[in-house]
Amino acid sequence: MLNPKLKLNPKLFNTDVEQVPIRKGFGQGLVLAGEADKNVVALCADLTESTQMDKFKEKFGDRFVEVGVAEQNLVTVASGMSAMRKIPFCSSYAMFSPGRNWEQIRTTIAYNDRKVVIVGSHAGISVGPDGGTHQALEDIALMRVMPNMDVVSPCDAIEAKKATVALAKSERPAYLRLAREKTQIITTEETPFDLGKAEMYWMPDVGLAEVGIIVTGGIIYRALVAAKELEVEGIKTKVMNISSIKPIDENAIVALAKETKRIVTVEEHQVAGGMGSAVAEVLAKNCPVPIEFVGVQDKFGQSGTPDELVEHYGMGVKSIKEAVKKISKKRS
Repeated sequence: MLNPKLKLNPKLFNTDVEQVPIRKGFGQGLVLAGEADKNVVALCADLTESTQMDKFKEKFGDRFVEVGVAEQNLVTVASGMSAMRKIPFCSSYAMFSPGRNWEQIRTTIAYNDRKVVIVGSHAGISVGPDGGTHQALEDIALMRVMPNMDVVSPCDAIEAKKATVALAKSERPAYLRLAREKTQIITTEETPFDLGKAEMYWMPDVGLAEVGIIVTGGIIYRALVAAKELEVEGIKTKVMNISSIKPIDENAIVALAKETKRIVTVEEHQVAGGMGSAVAEVLAKNCPVPIEFVGVQDKFGQSGTPDELVEHYGMGVKSIKEAVKKISKKRS
């Protein structure tokens, strides 16, 4: 069942569940952050509407900078503005930022510990027809390895809005990962959100869970559907949402592993270096248990519809269920 304490969307499993692009929540949150603090500024690399910065531009035109197609300049200008006590959010497609300007982010932002939020939109395989060149499947790995850099991957538009507001108040550099396509609304305005904290979205109606499923990003909807179907089939699971990949909630991960003795991680990202790797690092140190990794298995993306690609690369409901069933046969 959905965790009643979190006040999740009661219409989640309805056929008419509302779907909104996660990036839209970022745009709404950026306006809220700008209203709350006049030092919040926005910079974009010629993708203002696509990354949903247009609403901020309309309301705070004097605090918006269009850098143009120059992602290296995008983040270095943002670093300079941070040095002048501004709170910069800089956005582009994730394949270009941090994909194209990683060294500038490392040297001018992370190395100098400058408070800048790098917003990587259109991340993951679900960019669809744009193809492999535009499908950022390595960005979590690139950013979480960087000292001083937090990494946040919201599960829906509402959580993206809350994450944007929270990151504006944080003292640390951060990477905010956003999807392009419409995704199901999982949470509500009342659902709690805290940087660095994981939340349990699904749990058995009765009894203990046999497998813990840990998910990040919009693909959590498929994990929740899988958990619901597995419950009917007699396999009890818990589904944990990790929107804060760095810092990661070690205590919550270890507690889930101790309870279930088996973990499946799910992410729309390369298995190598992503959220699943971060979970594995936590468990290797604290509570080694069998793990299955659902994600892109060392391949580049290709053109197709988002749903086709998610299924083709083994991240759909069927694949998640297969991973749970496979690991449920293993002993810790």
